[in-house]
Amino acid sequence: MEPSDENATALPGSLTGIRVVEIGDQQGEYTGLSLAGLGAQVVRVEPPGGAPTRRLAPFAGDVPDPERSLHFWAYNRGKKSVVLDLDTDDGLAAFTRLLATADVLIDSTPHRHLAERGLTDLEERFPRLITARITPFGEDGPWAGYRGSDLVHLALGGPLLNCGYDPLPDGQYDLPPMAPQLYHAFHIAGEHVTFGVLAALVRRQSSGRGQRLTCAVHEAVSKNTETDLMAWVVQRQPYYRQTARHAGAKVGQDLTIAHTKDGRWLNVISIGARDRNLMKPFLDKYGMGDAITEEKVEAEVGARHIPGTTQSASANVEIIQRLVRRFTFAELPWQEMQAAGLLCAPVRRPEENATDPHWLTRGTFVAVEHPEDGRSYVYPASKWIATGSRWDAGRRAPRVGEDTADVLASWPGTSAASGSATATARIGDIDERLSVHKKPFALPGTKIFDFTWFLASAGGTRFLAALGADVIKVEWKAHPDTRGGGFPAGGREARRAATTPLVAPPTGPMGGQFNNKNPGKRGISLNVRHPKGREIALEFLRRSDVVAEGFSPGVFERWGLGWDALREINPSIIYAQQSGMGAKGTYGRFRAVGPIAGSLSGLTHLGGLPEPALPTGWGYSYLDWLGAYSFAAAILAALYQRGETGQAQWVDASQAEVGIFTTAVPVLDWSVNGRSTARFGNRAPYGNFAPQGVYRCAGEDRWLAITCLDDRDWRVLAGIVGPAGWADDPRLSTVAGRVAHHDEIDRRISVWAATRDRYAAMEELQRAGIAAGAAQTAEDRCDIDPQLSHLKWLTEVPNPSVGTWPVAEVPFDLSETPPHAGGWIDKGAPVYGEHNYEVYGEVLGLSCAEVDALAEEGVV
Repeated sequence: MEPSDENATALPGSLTGIRVVEIGDQQGEYTGLSLAGLGAQVVRVEPPGGAPTRRLAPFAGDVPDPERSLHFWAYNRGKKSVVLDLDTDDGLAAFTRLLATADVLIDSTPHRHLAERGLTDLEERFPRLITARITPFGEDGPWAGYRGSDLVHLALGGPLLNCGYDPLPDGQYDLPPMAPQLYHAFHIAGEHVTFGVLAALVRRQSSGRGQRLTCAVHEAVSKNTETDLMAWVVQRQPYYRQTARHAGAKVGQDLTIAHTKDGRWLNVISIGARDRNLMKPFLDKYGMGDAITEEKVEAEVGARHIPGTTQSASANVEIIQRLVRRFTFAELPWQEMQAAGLLCAPVRRPEENATDPHWLTRGTFVAVEHPEDGRSYVYPASKWIATGSRWDAGRRAPRVGEDTADVLASWPGTSAASGSATATARIGDIDERLSVHKKPFALPGTKIFDFTWFLASAGGTRFLAALGADVIKVEWKAHPDTRGGGFPAGGREARRAATTPLVAPPTGPMGGQFNNKNPGKRGISLNVRHPKGREIALEFLRRSDVVAEGFSPGVFERWGLGWDALREINPSIIYAQQSGMGAKGTYGRFRAVGPIAGSLSGLTHLGGLPEPALPTGWGYSYLDWLGAYSFAAAILAALYQRGETGQAQWVDASQAEVGIFTTAVPVLDWSVNGRSTARFGNRAPYGNFAPQGVYRCAGEDRWLAITCLDDRDWRVLAGIVGPAGWADDPRLSTVAGRVAHHDEIDRRISVWAATRDRYAAMEELQRAGIAAGAAQTAEDRCDIDPQLSHLKWLTEVPNPSVGTWPVAEVPFDLSETPPHAGGWIDKGAPVYGEHNYEVYGEVLGLSCAEVDALAEEGVV
């Protein structure tokens, strides 16, 4: 049976019956879109005249029209529009009536916007309501009043300085770092808020009460970088950006993308000797294998590397590049390379996925009818597929206020969602362990049998552990997770005293990256290939709510643990599978890690200077993190749906698919206007704002991001950085004029910034109301950023094996069930097999001697 079949259109959405009210700016649109896709009824409350995002380019056609903004179409598909003026008694009364029967409020309005209109104490007035409050920097703290933009958040949060081009041979960066496009700061925060809302809904099924969720975009983005954060926390190691590959402790000589003869690119990743050895038999077919030197493959017990972070063999990379130059992009033998076991993917433009049979088979794209145009347009519309639920494409985005009368007439009354008093009794059957916050968790009693590894899958269950689930991490020494070595000698005290980078041993129980990806979990070792090991696995599966895995599709089936077997073992189980490209479809057996998924999804193509410059993409495995957030959401959506219907299901999630979901604007521009996707460098996409850029400041590799969001911003900025009268220059009075003269503006801003400290310049502009932010390293975020410190963005978690170290906390808070990175056990990541005695004794009743005997047999 496949995760979705020809009857998929008859399947319900996971959130059928849930009512969502969304109000505010761009920060909340992505969460609302995700909840609508999961089947919720989402009403977008707009001011008279419509939301400001209706005026964001590109437009359907050449004439700007708020009803034809492709940005608004992309992020508001499936929603309804209600126009209310909250400064009037009637508008406020209507909004209050909506909240009375809503299940969720997504609020990204300015600070105290609702409170100043009398909408305070919403949790007391509407005890079943889940309020998701999204702000740029938080409600309080030293930067609370600062303005943000996508670029500014990516700068302050760290992604910007991880992305860009190689430095000059002397190590100096001649070009600014390059921000990935489009709007990923809001995607990152939106994914977090989505699974946070789902966790609150799951909790409400048993408690009957809603709660308040708060999330600062700055905090969410600051935790999105991959390896630089823990490299600084553990080793005091700075990171350096590299072209289209992982930032690292040093700039390597290898370029992982290879040029086709018609000017396009293929991305090839080599994790270790085993991968490099696969190149020889493949290249033999093209008469180029003789140049490959085979390497001895050592056992990787406890030492598997994070994909993309190690240096490839230069000679082998050069051979692949020479091969690729023999082909045009259309004729690249990348699928043949994948079949040979090589990690590769073409660097696609986003729209090229819309005609790919693999994604069409999965239903990743849908054609949405636009009656006003008499035709349909193509949208990416799903992040995963499942046997018991579907993504709802919905109708095209609403026209301004077109649903006002219908919604106000039909919504007052009782919501169909659960959370009634009859559900409250369920909580009494669960062991309500309190967290370090002295409050309960959102997922008490939820048991997850966890076969995840790397980040995209293991990161998803990390968040569920932080929400209180009992996550049992399963490993076997023949194929360990990315434990990545050890901690520096001297531990935490040595790190506190360090003034230069510390060296971590190449082997050890774990490294900082693993500790950050797997806190709050209990770890066991288990050889599922052994007959006794398989029987033990079956016993765990009978007792689990969720089994999660991140292997290549087909591994579980070969173990006899495919979906048909799992639901026979446990009729209520949720089988959650995360892979690079998804199990269903023609790419189901292809290999992928974050950079490969990013290349195929179109995200790599979007970063960097305009063509013919190389794409820079992401300087870390962005789709590992985004995949982890989405994986957590997929499991929570299935748990919620099971709470409503009792139904088990198989979830087939994909890193590349969640990346594709974020490319709706360029895909629409292609579908509507016939335009192929271009790169913008650091300038605002489609000329929505101007000026926008990243400017060099005083010091080595110090940069400042600036976004002028409107004409008022321009006049203020011009008065600060320009010559007298610059603000009154008629050529620059409009966005279009400033876009046309962007080079001239950039030169003047660059002169102003060059002699200034980046933080002093940022604060001067922010005091004047301009969105500006220093490009921050991991050091800056950990040791300088006062807002992150105020938000307590890192959590000290004890680890009996390596000591107490900080890890990244979940970047949202829940008022009644706050997450804790250390989970209910309040511990860091487990050492290999650390909890064997505890877990096998607790779950199976085995004595220590019996566990030791199984270890002697090679079972555990």
